[in-house]
Amino acid sequence: MFKLAVLPGDGIGQEVTEQALKVLAAVKEKYGIEYETASGLIGGSAIDATGDPLPLETRELVAQSDAVFLGAVGGPKWDGPEKKVRPEQGLLGIRKLLRLYANLRPVKCWPQLLDQSPFKNEKIAGVDLIIVRELTGGAYFGARGTEVVEGEARAFDTIEYSASEIRRIVQVAFALAGERRKKVTSVDKANVLDTSRLWRKIVIEEAVAYPEIALNHLYVDNCAMQLCINPAQFDVLVTENMFGDILSDQASVLGASLGMLPSASIGEGPALYEPAHGSAPDIAGQDKANPLAAILSVAMMLRISFRNAAAATAVEQAVAAVLEQGLRTADIWREGNILVGTAAMTEAVLQALP
Repeated sequence: MFKLAVLPGDGIGQEVTEQALKVLAAVKEKYGIEYETASGLIGGSAIDATGDPLPLETRELVAQSDAVFLGAVGGPKWDGPEKKVRPEQGLLGIRKLLRLYANLRPVKCWPQLLDQSPFKNEKIAGVDLIIVRELTGGAYFGARGTEVVEGEARAFDTIEYSASEIRRIVQVAFALAGERRKKVTSVDKANVLDTSRLWRKIVIEEAVAYPEIALNHLYVDNCAMQLCINPAQFDVLVTENMFGDILSDQASVLGASLGMLPSASIGEGPALYEPAHGSAPDIAGQDKANPLAAILSVAMMLRISFRNAAAATAVEQAVAAVLEQGLRTADIWREGNILVGTAAMTEAVLQALP
C-alpha cells in the first residue's frame, strides 16, 4: 500500500490541500491507484501546537511514507527578526531529512491564460519549461556568520559545492530533457565564481553521456533577461540553489499566477510535492485560493511517485478543460471570465476528469 504523508501547513495551504486530495481520490479507482494517507503538522501550525516547525511526530511520519504532499508554510504571525523559531525552518528541515536535492518547477503558459500574464502574448505563447534547482547546497547551507571586525559589523554566507552534488542534479536535468524537447540550459556565473566554474566543468562532462541532448550555457544575469525577452526558447534549465530560487520566482510570472504552478522535490528519500505559492494568510479561510497549483502538484505526484502517467494526464486535461470553460479564481480572473471560489473550481475539475 502506497503511504502518503499529508502536511497541510498554514494559511491557504490547508484549503488547497483538502481540495487537491479530492482529485487524487477521484482517480483512485479508475486508474487502479491504492494509497492511504496520514496527516502531520509543519510550519506555523506546528509551532503553535508543539513549539517546533517540524516536530518529531512529523519527522517519523514522512520518513515512513512513500511521498509527501505539502500545502504551504508561513505567515505574519510567525514573522519578525526577533523570532528564533520560524515556519520556514520546517521546510528546510524536511528537505534535509528526506535528502531532497532536486527541486522541479515546471512553468507552463496555458493558452487560456495568455491575457492574464503581464507579458505580451507573442512573447509567452508556447512557453513550457522546467527549472531544476539544486536544493541542498550553496549559500543557503554553507558556512555563515556575523562578526565585528575593527569596530564594524561584517557578515558572510559561503557558497560551496562538491563535484558529486553537481553531478547528481545535472543528471536529473538531462534525464528530464530526454523525456521532453531534449534541450538543457545550464545557468551559472562562471566568469566570476569558482563554484560556477566547477559547475560548468561537471555539466560538460555529464553531457557526453547524453549525445541526443542539446546543451547550452548562460550566465545567470543573461538568463534572467532571456526569461523576459524569449522564454519559449527554454526546455530544461538547471542551476544552483540561490540562482534557482530567484529564477523560478521570476519565471512564475510567465504562468499568469503562482496559483497555477506546481512543484516537486526529489532525492534519496520520499519525494515531496507542493504548490509553488505561499500561505497567503490575507485570503485564508475565504474560499478565494486557487487550488489548481495543488491539483497540478497531484498530477506530478501521479506521474513521478505513483508512476501512472495516464492518471496524471487525466488531471492535467481536466485543468485545461475548466480553464477553457472560462472558470477563474480571483488571482487569474479577468473581465468576461466566470469567477469561482476554491471549492467550486475543484468541483469543476472533478466533473471534467476524463
